[in-house]
Amino acid sequence: MPVDTHAEYDRRAQLDRLKNASADEDVLVSIVVPPSESIGAARQPVETDYAEATKLDEQALDAPLVDALEAARQELGDYDAVPENGLAIYTGVVDADLLTVVFDDLPLAVDDLLYEHHNEFNLEPLTAVTEDESTYGLLVVERGGAAFGRYEGETVEVIDSFDSDVPGKSSAGGQSADRFERDRERQKREFFDEVADRAARTFLDDDAVDGILLGGTTGTIERFREEADLDHRFDDQVIGEFSVEYASEQGLRQLAETGQQAIDETDHEHARETLSEFFDRVQTDGDTIAYGMDEVDEALEYDAVETVLLSTALEGTAMQSVGDRAVDQGGETVIVPDDFADGSRFVDAFDGIAALLRFPIE
Repeated sequence: MPVDTHAEYDRRAQLDRLKNASADEDVLVSIVVPPSESIGAARQPVETDYAEATKLDEQALDAPLVDALEAARQELGDYDAVPENGLAIYTGVVDADLLTVVFDDLPLAVDDLLYEHHNEFNLEPLTAVTEDESTYGLLVVERGGAAFGRYEGETVEVIDSFDSDVPGKSSAGGQSADRFERDRERQKREFFDEVADRAARTFLDDDAVDGILLGGTTGTIERFREEADLDHRFDDQVIGEFSVEYASEQGLRQLAETGQQAIDETDHEHARETLSEFFDRVQTDGDTIAYGMDEVDEALEYDAVETVLLSTALEGTAMQSVGDRAVDQGGETVIVPDDFADGSRFVDAFDGIAALLRFPIE
């Protein structure tokens, strides 16, 4: 799916710098402050270590650590409050130069307070929150009720759940049983329609999701899709149906877990389709593609790029430069994961960078 290229590339570039940084001693400082904490809570251990370090004998003083702590103190001093999704500060002397990187516009909230200094930066708290996450609707429909949720990253949010008034099957016979069954079917259709209406408002209208996972017993799911007055957009958004026993928070979590593979495939679908088109053109229409940095750069010079493909194996700085140029020209940028067969082939055979062209370049 299309991405926010500038934000993503900028984060990738910064993270690449930090991942590649190392030191001989434990002098690289990592600070992560969740929105639930105060700036004061983050400052306290930094100030304590700085005071202790500066009191040491000058010959025993680890100057790079003092420089990093001083930089951290200065950065923390710029904030009166923690930003909405938290704050992350990384600073230390790398190859004789002081490197400082600050993340104060994280797309998702960090959870835990972190302060440490080691020979590498601790980037684990940012692994999940610095990636653009898709959001999926979770809907479990059972005869006894329904549950609605949202799934983003690894977080399941329960939106709503309610019981149905559909009675169980009657053991009576004769006309009473027939009348009871007709009422029961009417109540079931009304329940299905209520679920369908809430699903449209929750997943398609209010805050549209990237896809919907549908859970329940096989028979109930089939009848729901056949009998409910479903919005025509609903079927296009359902990425899978999964067996789930309970219309509850437990059922929503089970649905998210069992549907993870379908989510992964959906998240990569646009990249796979674009990469497949590129491979097809390699065989049939080589004049409308470019690959490798030199060819793609030339195509950008001619404003000929319709879509640029960039592998996640590339350095963030290289991705940002090429991706931003393509977007500035009205083109699209597609990030190609390198964790599947064609994605790996794209890196090995084409250096992980290519473009679909609007017109051939002579």
